[in-house]
Amino acid sequence: MVGAPANLTPAFERDGVRVPRLLYGTAWKEDATARLALLALRAGFRGIDTANQRKHYHEAAVGEGIVAAVRAGVLRREELFLQTKFTFQGGQDHRLPYDPKAPVAAQVEQSFVRSCEHLGAKAVDSYVLHGPSQASGLGRRDWEAWRAMEALHQAGKARMLGVSNVSAEQLTLLVRQARVPPSFVQNRCYASSGWDREVRLVCRTHGAVYQGFSLLTANRPVLEHAEVVAIAKRHARPASSIVFRFAIDVGMLPLTGTTDPSHMNDDLGVFDFALDPSEVLRIERLGPSG
Repeated sequence: MVGAPANLTPAFERDGVRVPRLLYGTAWKEDATARLALLALRAGFRGIDTANQRKHYHEAAVGEGIVAAVRAGVLRREELFLQTKFTFQGGQDHRLPYDPKAPVAAQVEQSFVRSCEHLGAKAVDSYVLHGPSQASGLGRRDWEAWRAMEALHQAGKARMLGVSNVSAEQLTLLVRQARVPPSFVQNRCYASSGWDREVRLVCRTHGAVYQGFSLLTANRPVLEHAEVVAIAKRHARPASSIVFRFAIDVGMLPLTGTTDPSHMNDDLGVFDFALDPSEVLRIERLGPSG
């Protein structure tokens, strides 16, 4: 294909969908969103994560970047793994993608339709609940949203479902009572919590794929830790690549949101080397005591 990069993201298959092992996150990019989405696709990313939440994302601009990439011959639309989210009003600003007075199920449907319009898609590969409506447990609104998402899945519009910003307790409740259990769980991942060990355990138990975001920004001390610095030196790689390779080796699907082209290449280069099991164990132990 014209303009296709040499270093494409490896993928695995889930429910008949090819899922890249590294996703490009589009949060907090505002007017640069379309340009950066196109740049990431040119670099070799084949998975895009976004949300219909104008407060932190510019989903329509993501769609512009995808259209530009397809027109330029970088990829075919069917080669792209596309993930977006439904966000409750509490996580939005005044630019709502739905009628706030409508029932939750209608809000989910309205948000999904707008997402498809933004992204130029009739269906998405993964549709994610962008966090429960409450800090503990799951309430009526959460279940109304999830049932509406399940309906989208049953209609073939959302090939898989997911949940984000969730505790182990909430995730356990969800997988026990969901008709369509989450295929993906996306959390901010802190070394100080054992790299979100409890949630990852629930994911392994129930067959969900853990997506880790803010792996670098949430763990700056880890990047400077003597253990990680020594491992990075041994492999002649930046510390950021060591953290992403570690995440993959422990079963995560990492997200990166870098805006730097050279860092994009570094991130994609994590598939060109392997960590020793002892190195993985040492990084996994970089918890609260660091």
